[in-house]
Amino acid sequence: MKLTILGGGGFRVPLVYGALLTDRAEGRVTHVVLHDLDAGRLSAVTRVLAEQAAGVPDAPEVTATTDLDEALRGADFVFSAIRVGGLEGRANDERVALAEGVLGQETVGAGGIAYGLRTVPVAVDIAQRVARLAPDAWVINFTNPAGLVTEAMSRHLGDRVIGICDSPVGLGRRIARVLGVKNPGEAWIDYVGLNHLGWVRGLRVAGRDELPRLLADPDLLGSFEEGKLFGVDWLRSLGAIPNEYLHYYYFNREAVRAYQEADKTRGAFLRDQQAAFYQEAGRSDVSALEVWDRTRAEREATYMSENRETAGAGERDADDLSGGYEKVALALMRAIARDERTTLILNVRNQATLSVLDTDAVIEVPCLVDANGAHPVAVAPLPDHATGLVCSVKAVEREVLAAAESGSRTTAVKAFALHPLVDSVGVARRLVDGYTGVHPGLAYLK
Repeated sequence: MKLTILGGGGFRVPLVYGALLTDRAEGRVTHVVLHDLDAGRLSAVTRVLAEQAAGVPDAPEVTATTDLDEALRGADFVFSAIRVGGLEGRANDERVALAEGVLGQETVGAGGIAYGLRTVPVAVDIAQRVARLAPDAWVINFTNPAGLVTEAMSRHLGDRVIGICDSPVGLGRRIARVLGVKNPGEAWIDYVGLNHLGWVRGLRVAGRDELPRLLADPDLLGSFEEGKLFGVDWLRSLGAIPNEYLHYYYFNREAVRAYQEADKTRGAFLRDQQAAFYQEAGRSDVSALEVWDRTRAEREATYMSENRETAGAGERDADDLSGGYEKVALALMRAIARDERTTLILNVRNQATLSVLDTDAVIEVPCLVDANGAHPVAVAPLPDHATGLVCSVKAVEREVLAAAESGSRTTAVKAFALHPLVDSVGVARRLVDGYTGVHPGLAYLK
């Protein structure tokens, strides 16, 4: 089975390959094709993968190419993990937004809109090429903003594109752990929303909802990441556990101030960190794998550090530093390829799951997965406060898609202005001016 990874020179690719090395079952991936526009990054990551595979019998063959069509032909699965504009683009997203006093995070607020505007045209081109060159392939989208990009690609690939994110999985795992659930895989997580905008409303074990027990115990509730981040009182008032990214909404002023006062934004930190990694990993006298391991540990330990500092949440728990998106991706791929039925929280078209959204709107929800793809399960309606936020952000995503399709600068301004974290049409206009001035990928906006 052939797996193509777009963004194959990306820093997290070794996580995916490492997971593939542990898969010894029939019908496993035997050939991995890495595609990237940067040959130097491809070379460095290929070195890491070669060290990972050393001594592993029948390790999947790895080839690398800068030719997109070549990479896609004959693929059974395509992992899309591209970053249009690179980490320099992410740093610019943050800088332009913070100068206007609004959030520049890569998936939330102004930064997410800017990232989406330059990513959607590229993602649509990829979807059209997949439909032409590998019509039977399944596309698993990692690219942020994951829900928005998945919806853009679904207009050309239908349900054969599925978006993934490890945030809901990590959240469910933390809740299960603090409740003493021995096998988190046996817990049913009642989670619904959009990507980076969802809530856990229940966690059922053997048919019993254990979340009320957590909400009733302030010591338990304050003992894990989200309890520390949001505060016990706020979680109890919500009656649910929000995805960590909702901290940007619920504590927006504090988050913006923390980012403005930081020595470096997250994008600038990662840009500099990864530049050092690729330079060092390209040297023949070092272990590329050891350099990657060291860099990854630092990357994960500093994740959302400004938010935790604002909340007084302290350092991340060691159990939360292991990532997990590669496990979700491999579980999804196995379920489809081998008909190993499972349940995963995924980004898929709504169908009739949330009545407040149309059938084609991509949402993040538990899905039953089998050889025919991912099927969203029925969920209870969201409370009014969550419904309002979900509908508002989905409307913004639709304006981003319209702007990317039409090239309309006016529609792009509308997308920024309608976002709940951008509080002024004037700010929205200045954001579009700022972003088009620093991003060549937004030159299409007229």
